[in-house]
Amino acid sequence: MALAESYVGLLSTIGIERGLIGPREVPRLWGRHVLSSAVVEELIPEKADVLDVGSGGGLPGIPLAIARPDLLVTLVEPMQRRVDFLTEVIEALGIQNVEVLRARAAEVDPKGQADIVVSRAVAPLAKLVGWCLPLARVGGAMLAIKGQGASLEVTESGGLIKRAGGGKASILTCGESKLSEQDEFTIPATVVKIERIR
Repeated sequence: MALAESYVGLLSTIGIERGLIGPREVPRLWGRHVLSSAVVEELIPEKADVLDVGSGGGLPGIPLAIARPDLLVTLVEPMQRRVDFLTEVIEALGIQNVEVLRARAAEVDPKGQADIVVSRAVAPLAKLVGWCLPLARVGGAMLAIKGQGASLEVTESGGLIKRAGGGKASILTCGESKLSEQDEFTIPATVVKIERIR
C-alpha cells in the first residue's frame, strides 16, 4: 500500500506538471485509475511476462507490478517525456519487476513472447487487436481495459480479431468484490480478453 500511495503522490504532482494527467483527475486517481488497473491482476497467471502497451503514466503496468511482485512488467511507451517519468517513478519506488521500453507496439522485438499484453485508454479495440495480439505468444492473451462501450467494440472488431490470430473475445469485470460502484470515483474494471490461438 505504501508503494501505491507513493505512486499516486508522484502522479498527482510531477505527473500533472509534465502533462501526463490533468488536475481534474486527482480526486479520481485511486479509484478510477490505480485500483481499477490493479484489480486486472486477477486475470493474469503466476510469474507472467506482461507488456503494457501505451503505458503513458504507468497505467495499468505500475499498479499491476505493485500488486503482483511475481510478474515481469515491461512498460511500452513511445514518447520520451513519458519514458523519463516512468523511469523516475520506477527508481523512486524501487520496484524491481518493471522495465521501460521506448517503442511503439509495432517496434517491439521479439514479437509473440509475452504471456499477457495489457492496454488502457490507448485506442479503439479495432486498432489494439493489430498492435497487441501479435505481441502475445500463442496461448497468451491481450487484456484491453475498456469502458461501457466494450461489447460494441468487440462486435465491430470480430473479423479483425480472427485475422490477427485471436479467439473469441470475452468481456469480463475485475474487482467487483473489491471495488464499489456506489463510489463515483471507484469502479470495477471492464476488460476485453482475447486469447491468441494461432
